[in-house]
Amino acid sequence: MDLTGKRIAVLVADQYQELEVWYPLLRFREEGAETFAVGAEAGQTYASKKGYPAIADKSIGEIRAQDFDAVIIPGGWAPDFLRQDERMVNFVREMDRAGKVVAAICHAGWLLSSADILRGRRATCFKAIRDDLKHAGAHYVDEEVVVDGHLITSRKPTDLPAFCREIARALAAQSAGRQAA
Repeated sequence: MDLTGKRIAVLVADQYQELEVWYPLLRFREEGAETFAVGAEAGQTYASKKGYPAIADKSIGEIRAQDFDAVIIPGGWAPDFLRQDERMVNFVREMDRAGKVVAAICHAGWLLSSADILRGRRATCFKAIRDDLKHAGAHYVDEEVVVDGHLITSRKPTDLPAFCREIARALAAQSAGRQAA
């Protein structure tokens, strides 16, 4: 699927889950999207749970929701660090309010909860944080990928093919909608 012209932010922080950053980052670059690792500071290296490095292409302080089509939030322990940065929380909230694709996998539901965007919506996550999603107002379901409007959630690394497929579909639908308008 050609995603040329699409801009995607993949949020990074220490203790990220390797596949949940690199699989979508590389897959969407192959599809033609401008895909950026976005951290607290541009050029900073963030270590995965196993120490694998990811260097932030951009700082959260230098990007704006209006310039992106999607945000992908990986799991691991990174979402707990991401949600402590109000700039990250605000970016996710602004992407949601603008109707842009907000995609979260595994423990990324923590950041969705902090952004207060789950009330009344269907979502999934890694089973250890399902109560967190429920307390944030989500209708939790145990499925490999859940699409609720522009919110896309998955549970774990083995769900990545379905997760990325739904992100690609949502981005393609954005393009189709613009062409029809």
